[in-house]
Amino acid sequence: MEPILKASNLKKSYFRKRGLEDLNLEIPSGKIIGLLGPNGSGKTTFIKIAAGILRHTSGEIKIDGNNPGVYTKSIVSYLPDVNFLYKWMKIKDAIKFYKDMFNDFDDNKCRELLQIMNLSEEDKVTSLSKGMMEKLTLSLTLSRRAKLYILDEPLGGVDPTAREQIINAILENYRDDSSMIVTTHLVNDIERLFDDVAFISEGKIVLQGNAEELRIEKGKSIDELYREVFK
Repeated sequence: MEPILKASNLKKSYFRKRGLEDLNLEIPSGKIIGLLGPNGSGKTTFIKIAAGILRHTSGEIKIDGNNPGVYTKSIVSYLPDVNFLYKWMKIKDAIKFYKDMFNDFDDNKCRELLQIMNLSEEDKVTSLSKGMMEKLTLSLTLSRRAKLYILDEPLGGVDPTAREQIINAILENYRDDSSMIVTTHLVNDIERLFDDVAFISEGKIVLQGNAEELRIEKGKSIDELYREVFK
């Protein structure tokens, strides 16, 4: 089976610095992949390219066999690490916004997720705490019937209770016929999600493989391995 995403010698250059340097990575279909690395390692640059927000400088990236563009945006559901909803919105407005924007958005599924997350459609976006906002945007992202989900720091800044709700929501609502890329600094909290992991440093993949095989081979958890690679 062809990978849902394949990056070959991918480069992204910025003024006076390089974001990605000959990055090679394949994302198999039906897998959850942890893309792990410190700040400035190239994680966000890579996923913005995959989401069709940034253009790469050279090399190649294919998503479902296509270059990033209109088609790939229709099959990629991207959760950025910043709030992207308008301040005037209530949650019900955010649902309508997504339904208007994306043909694959399932508003009934979104409402089910919001119930699990204890969020009301009448709540204003501006009244939500950091953890509540994370739960809302994750619910919106997971309610698309996408082929590839990209979650950038889905646990950033939320309390342990909210983290557990978010992890459970991902596990229970993730579709087996789709793939998912998750970036995080909270490796210990979320590593049980990962089928595969890829460690990125200075714009390159420095270690990758099946998560369980790496645990057995290295005799360490993924979190311990992360701390060793990036110490």
